[in-house]
Amino acid sequence: MKEPDDQDPERERPNRSKSEDRSSRSHAKVLEDAIDQTLTEGDESYFEDDDSDMEDKEGSTSSNEEDYLESGKTSQEPPAPVEEEEEEIEKKISESFFYDYTDLVAAPLVTPDSGIPLDLLTLQHSFGYDCRKRANLQLIDSNSMIYIAGNHLIFLNFKTKEQSYLRSCSGEGIGAIAVHPHKTYFTVAEKGHFPNIIIYEYPSLRPYRILRNGTENAYAYIDFNDTGTLLASVGCYPDYTLTIWNWKDEKPVLRKKAFSQDVFKVTFNPEDDEQLTTSGSGHIKFWEMALTFTGLKLQGLLGRFGKTSTTDIEGYIELPDGKVLSGSEWGNMLLWEGSLIKVELCRTGMKYCHNGPINQIMLDEGEVITAGSDGCVRIWDFETIDTADVIDDSGLLEIEPINELVVDKNVKIFSMIKMDEVGSNFWLAQTQDPECLFSFHSGPIEALAVSPVTYLMATTALDCTVRIYDFSSKNFLTQMKFKQGGTVLIWVPQMISYSGAQICVGFEDGVVRILELYDPKGVMVFAGRKKILDADLCLRHVFKPHTAEVTALAYDRDGEILATGSKDQTVFFFEVEKNYKPIGYINTPGPVCQLIWSTKFHSKSTLLIFCENGYVLETPYPAVEEGPDHDVVSYEIHELCMKCFHFSSIKSKILRSMEIERRQKLKEEKEMIKQERKRMLIEDLGEEKANELLAQEEEEIEEEEEPLPAIFIPPIPSPILCGFYSEPGKFWVSLGGYDSGFLYHCEFPPYDKNSDFKTQKDEPFDFCILENTEDNPIHTITFSINQTMMFCGMRNGAIRVYILDYKDILLKTLKNYWHFSMHDNNYGCVKGISTSFDDRFLVTVGADSNIFVFNLFSELELQETIKAKVPSPRLGIETETIPEDIEDPKAYSIENARRKREYDKLMKEVQEIKTKKKENIKVLRNQFLHFLVMNKELPTHMQFKRTDFDIDSKIRADINKNTAHKIQQVEKELAWDKEKHDLGLKKLQRRFRDPLENDTVIVHAIKSDHTITSYRLVKPSKYFKLKRSSLAERRQSKFERFEKEGPGKKDSQKDTAGSISIQEESIIDKGKKFRPKTLSEIMIENQIEKIRKLIHKAEKAQLKILQRKKEWEELYKSKPDDDYEDPKDVQAIKEAQTYMGDFNLKTAADYKIPEHMRINAAKKEEELGQLDSLVYRKKRHMNKCIISLRDLKLAVVEEIQCLIQELKTIHSTLHLSKHLPIPQVPQIYPDEIPEKRFQYDEETLVKFKQKQMKSEGEKLEQGRQSSSLSTGGGFLKLSSGKDGYPTTRDSLSRSSKASYGLGLDILKTMEFEKTEPTEVELEITKRDEVKHLYMQQYLSDRIQELITTFDAELHLLRHQKLKLDTQMKLSDLHHVTLFQEMLLLKNFEKQENILQERVNFLDKEEQDMQVRTERSNTDIFYSRRKKFSKWKINETLKEMDEKKNEINTLLEQEKALYVGFQTALGENNKFANFLMKVLKKKIKRAKKKEVEGDADEDEESESSSEDESSLESDEDESGSEDEVFDDSICPTNCNPALFELALQLREKRLDIEEALVEEKKIVDNLKKEYDTLSKKVKVVGANLNAAEAALEAYQREKQQRLNELLVAIPLKLHQIEYVVLGEIPNDLSGTLVFSNHSLENLQKRIVQLQDENNKQHKLNKECRERRKMLIREKREMSKTIHEMEETVRQLMISKFGRVIDLEALQTLSVNTTLEELKIRKLRKELVNAKEMKIWEEKIARMRWELMMKTKEHTKKLQQMNDLCIEKKKLDSRLNTLQTQQGNAFQTPRKADIVAKEKITELIHVQAEQITALKEEIAVLRKKGGLILPPIQSRPEDTMKPMDH
Repeated sequence: MKEPDDQDPERERPNRSKSEDRSSRSHAKVLEDAIDQTLTEGDESYFEDDDSDMEDKEGSTSSNEEDYLESGKTSQEPPAPVEEEEEEIEKKISESFFYDYTDLVAAPLVTPDSGIPLDLLTLQHSFGYDCRKRANLQLIDSNSMIYIAGNHLIFLNFKTKEQSYLRSCSGEGIGAIAVHPHKTYFTVAEKGHFPNIIIYEYPSLRPYRILRNGTENAYAYIDFNDTGTLLASVGCYPDYTLTIWNWKDEKPVLRKKAFSQDVFKVTFNPEDDEQLTTSGSGHIKFWEMALTFTGLKLQGLLGRFGKTSTTDIEGYIELPDGKVLSGSEWGNMLLWEGSLIKVELCRTGMKYCHNGPINQIMLDEGEVITAGSDGCVRIWDFETIDTADVIDDSGLLEIEPINELVVDKNVKIFSMIKMDEVGSNFWLAQTQDPECLFSFHSGPIEALAVSPVTYLMATTALDCTVRIYDFSSKNFLTQMKFKQGGTVLIWVPQMISYSGAQICVGFEDGVVRILELYDPKGVMVFAGRKKILDADLCLRHVFKPHTAEVTALAYDRDGEILATGSKDQTVFFFEVEKNYKPIGYINTPGPVCQLIWSTKFHSKSTLLIFCENGYVLETPYPAVEEGPDHDVVSYEIHELCMKCFHFSSIKSKILRSMEIERRQKLKEEKEMIKQERKRMLIEDLGEEKANELLAQEEEEIEEEEEPLPAIFIPPIPSPILCGFYSEPGKFWVSLGGYDSGFLYHCEFPPYDKNSDFKTQKDEPFDFCILENTEDNPIHTITFSINQTMMFCGMRNGAIRVYILDYKDILLKTLKNYWHFSMHDNNYGCVKGISTSFDDRFLVTVGADSNIFVFNLFSELELQETIKAKVPSPRLGIETETIPEDIEDPKAYSIENARRKREYDKLMKEVQEIKTKKKENIKVLRNQFLHFLVMNKELPTHMQFKRTDFDIDSKIRADINKNTAHKIQQVEKELAWDKEKHDLGLKKLQRRFRDPLENDTVIVHAIKSDHTITSYRLVKPSKYFKLKRSSLAERRQSKFERFEKEGPGKKDSQKDTAGSISIQEESIIDKGKKFRPKTLSEIMIENQIEKIRKLIHKAEKAQLKILQRKKEWEELYKSKPDDDYEDPKDVQAIKEAQTYMGDFNLKTAADYKIPEHMRINAAKKEEELGQLDSLVYRKKRHMNKCIISLRDLKLAVVEEIQCLIQELKTIHSTLHLSKHLPIPQVPQIYPDEIPEKRFQYDEETLVKFKQKQMKSEGEKLEQGRQSSSLSTGGGFLKLSSGKDGYPTTRDSLSRSSKASYGLGLDILKTMEFEKTEPTEVELEITKRDEVKHLYMQQYLSDRIQELITTFDAELHLLRHQKLKLDTQMKLSDLHHVTLFQEMLLLKNFEKQENILQERVNFLDKEEQDMQVRTERSNTDIFYSRRKKFSKWKINETLKEMDEKKNEINTLLEQEKALYVGFQTALGENNKFANFLMKVLKKKIKRAKKKEVEGDADEDEESESSSEDESSLESDEDESGSEDEVFDDSICPTNCNPALFELALQLREKRLDIEEALVEEKKIVDNLKKEYDTLSKKVKVVGANLNAAEAALEAYQREKQQRLNELLVAIPLKLHQIEYVVLGEIPNDLSGTLVFSNHSLENLQKRIVQLQDENNKQHKLNKECRERRKMLIREKREMSKTIHEMEETVRQLMISKFGRVIDLEALQTLSVNTTLEELKIRKLRKELVNAKEMKIWEEKIARMRWELMMKTKEHTKKLQQMNDLCIEKKKLDSRLNTLQTQQGNAFQTPRKADIVAKEKITELIHVQAEQITALKEEIAVLRKKGGLILPPIQSRPEDTMKPMDH
């Protein structure tokens, strides 16, 4: 149902639709002109889908928008004509335009014509704060902040604590707020259907701009950009629209759906307005405004979590370089780069940065500040976070905060804002618990109570606090905190506490506490007391009546009984006068939600109980029993006459009846219209025609009536929300769910003792319709004191006030109301509403954490200064003992405690009965044992068997079976626990035992108290085998590899290949040696050998020449340059400069770190690993020694046990007086064999169980203890007995074997003790006694020797370990120093790598530049950069000089050409000018095709033009006539020879000119190349020097930071030689520490340097003399060489007649090609001869085969001929026989025909074979042109085929 006022806009809409459409069109036009159309296709579709919504939005546009323009028109003026509007459309919104706040703000809804004033309720103060709303704390200026409280925006001056309010314009709540960067505007984003964003000017609070249609339901977050020109907003469910606004023009710039789940936050990048970030449920998204061909577009990139778990992101911050730092649910920080997680940041030890979600991240003055749900604010270094990177596969990086602040326990920090005061570093924090400036409830407020005597109120919530407020003076007074949250609260009536000082509070653990409020100023002041507050609370009573949360409290009208209700479906009664003595409780059919006692107007005192599930109970006043209740078993009250009303839904019936009534009214109206029409028709047409016409109309109009609404009863009963008494036995109730929208008046049915509540169904007898409460039911109701106003708290946070007649409890006048939204419309359900004791104030609390105090409209004005009076303290309150509070939520309730007491009492009685039965059983058992003893004393034949005593053998079998079954059941029950503990043990072993290589072993000395302890050695650390690549381990350069390999490597490979081939040939030759050689082969081999010798001789001479040349080259190479310096001298000078002279300490400011001394993290880690490995080896060696010593002790103990066993055997034979004391067996302590701690047996477990039971105070029976102890074998006993030490059975068996022989003799002697010994036996006995005494003494000495030897070994090893301990301590100190250095170097490593990469890049750039400038045919490597650069520049200069010389040469040639031609012309030659013109004439000749660039062609043309101009200068000067002559024809009388000479010289001149042009071009290119190269070398060199200088400075800084680390060096006093005035100074910071060896070396070095100085002087003198001698020898050798060259020349002329090349002469040899061809010819002939021989053999073999075949065929032909003749004969005979016998056989037989055919076929086949053989024979005869004679067959040849 709609409110009455909601129908007016619908009726008015058609009337003003035209004007609104016109204004909306003009407004849209303005927005289009303000900003270009920038929506993408996706965005356009978004608007196309919402056309209907857009129309609704346009229709709702305010008429004030027509006057946005700068014309100065106000909203009161009528709209201008259309023509004027079109002219003004082009203008933008005026800067001075403001909306009227009164037209926008939402007003209360009042029933029309009710006379209720709009200001019935006026907001006086707000005590609440919604800490769950994001960014709900904004700083508007230096003194004020704003936050959202329901439907209001609160302006709070935190210095004066004054509040001012701004109401919501939509009336449906506020979604988000934001403040402009300049603090001149603030933004309020509303809630509702297509809510608006309103920008207000501050401090005038006037609406400046309104942004429309940005989302569908509500805004989640809004944010300005850094300059304040743009505004970003993101919506809530269902659209989640992200919109960028040009807010001053009220236009959306871009719009797009942000995500498909909740979006928490959107912000602009402070450095770039075109970048945004959004975060929310399970995502983070990075946005960018991109300009595409379709326009400006909003592009989003979703963050990919990768290996990291997906998380909700609450807080994040954009870093200046584009990265984003965000929080996570588990408390770590995520650094995003692009759309990927670069690194996850955690604290050292893999701890989380915060213990819970990080709600806010800020960047302030180079520091990153994070605030989390753990109540901590931590500050981090920005540079560390910005440069963070992954170091391993885990993706985590450990960092530590610079500083942190723990606000308080159980605190959740949601947001922080820094104050703008200059020089201040204060922050405003949005938290849940701590008191900063103001403190509020966190979460929903559960209950409210107002004092009955003054202006005080109390509230409680699930944040475990109870708070007291003075709402008249707007002050918070005090609070009290508990372990559990409060759920219900009432103020104790004045009849109980006259001063109104007591409050009754129920909690969620079922506890009820009575608190007393007092003014502490009236209490006696004690020394050391804290600051005195205005009010304080103390605990008066505490009891626990329920096991679930308490939901209702109520005092009866006389104040004698307190009733408490709970969700545990019970109502408990207490007697107030007797300190809340329990009376009893009753059970209810459902969870209790409200308790109300009947008023004084009722005759009887009854309690109205409302249950959530639809039950309402009425119970009478419970009877109070006098006397003690110790014997009472339970507090449950059974005989109580309770009435029950089980609500049954009637809403569908009400709706049905309303529909029937509506239809009935409609019918009556139609009937009235029909009668009126009938009357009019009768008057006009007459009665008959009128009836006919009406009948026709009824037939046409007759319609089917729609069915009435069906009766519906919800399957789940609607919950009861609240209710109250109307009359005795009657009540009003408000329900939620389906039955909301009405107030139901109900009456209890008569009491029936036998009725069942569950089957009972009752319906209300009356109801009241509540307008607009279908989905918004009433949650709480209260009345004013005079019952004239009913205050209702709604589910949507609204307050509704109904005006009633005086004492109208039946609500007959429930019609007129005042309605206004105060709390949040989504989650601000009103939990409590109450008026003050004098009806001047109304207080409401809601689930949105807000508390509002209103002034009720009254004709009497309130006094200006009203202040609540806090009750004075009772007399002696400070000396009263505070009752013990119930803090344990699992504590027993009153009923459970009573039942527990009864149960314990019953268990005690049962235990007594069990004890008596056990005593009886014990007596019977003793009697049975007595009978067994008596049976044993009887004779054997009279004794009973043991089985005879069994009454039934099956009983014992059943007992054993049951026992086994129980054991199995217990094992099954404990299987999970067993597996759990096994896994726990394995985890402990993996964590603590597996990493342990050697546990601590303590070996004790036997005699003394000395011990030696092994090292607890864990497995090697990660640095043990760590070896990273350092700067020293660099890759060799190409030149170094070239020098290392040398040019001989390829030659060696070639030689190797040659040797391999030679070896293969030799193997082949060896394989052929077994065959006999032919004459031709011998000739070929001889020829090859002869040629090989000649070639070898020539090669030898050539190799000798090459060797000589190589020697000369090496000799010339070894010749030093003029500026040559000996490398040894250079190295010595370098070492002297490096290691000698004035050295600076590492602490000096100008200290330069030598390259070999530079250290990095890799080297330091390697050094740390070496130290760890050394320590590990030494400790391991010492542990082995100690373990060996322990094993020695075990062996000694074992041997001593054997020796003591022998001593005992000897003592058994000796007299007691002659016994030596038996030494005590050394003890093996448990810490000597720690590995046995993890070995156990049954006895160990039994002992552990005994110890555990003893600790619990329970003792086992003595017999059971003795039996368990009798199974023992000591601590060291093992279950297997195989790995035991000397205390095991094996050692005992060995000792028994050792004394076997001696014991045997003793036994033999004992057998004859009874007889008298003879003299011989006495002699033997004496000898044995002497022997035994000797053995006794020997064994005792041996035992002492073993003990002494072991102790000596232990003392010696202990001394060695003490020395090693000293070394280990020093190594630990060194390890700490190395580790600190490594950490420091890791911090420097990244920047150092950057600088090193810069140096390497510049170095590579210079090398690349040098490579580009090299010539293509150059293949030389240079190791030094600077030398190569100088060489290249010098090479270029040298080439330029050569080209200049060539140019000069060409010019000289040109001049010589002209001079020669002048000479040839002679003097007075009349054709001289003509011939000279011919010579100088320019002729275009065809140029060679060259591929050159445009630049080269231009340069060529320029240079050629210059050359031409220079060459034609003479011609131009000679004359300027334009004579045209023909140079192709020689003039008459001209010498043809001179003419031809001129033409020839002209060609030469042109060649010279072309060469000049080319050379000049080359020179120009060389100049450019030289300039470019010089510039590049200078630039790269300068950059390289700067980079190296920066690297050197960084190395110096790193060294300085290393110097700051403290190094511990233990020194003794005699080692300190730094003495001032004979004493050691206190400050040793200016000292140096040297080792003795280093100090001695320094002292020796002085003497060595003096000796070296003398030696160098002497060596210098010798070298000078040597130099003079070498110069003299050089002159003599030059003279000798010149003489020898002249002699050789003379000899060559005398022998050869001319000077020849001896090398060419020596290398002359045979023509190898010709000789190879000859050898190949011989080999080919030999091969052909062999092949001919093979073919001849084949031909002979085939001829023989042919002859044999021919003979065989001949024989067969003869046989065939004989057969044919025989056949003819047989045919003739058969013919005669046939003729004779008759006609029976006249026809030929079938068999004969077949045989004949076969023979015919055989003949044909043989004939064909003969023909083929003849042809083959003919062919073979023709081959080779020879006709071979027939071969004579021999007898043996004829026999051969037969053998085949």
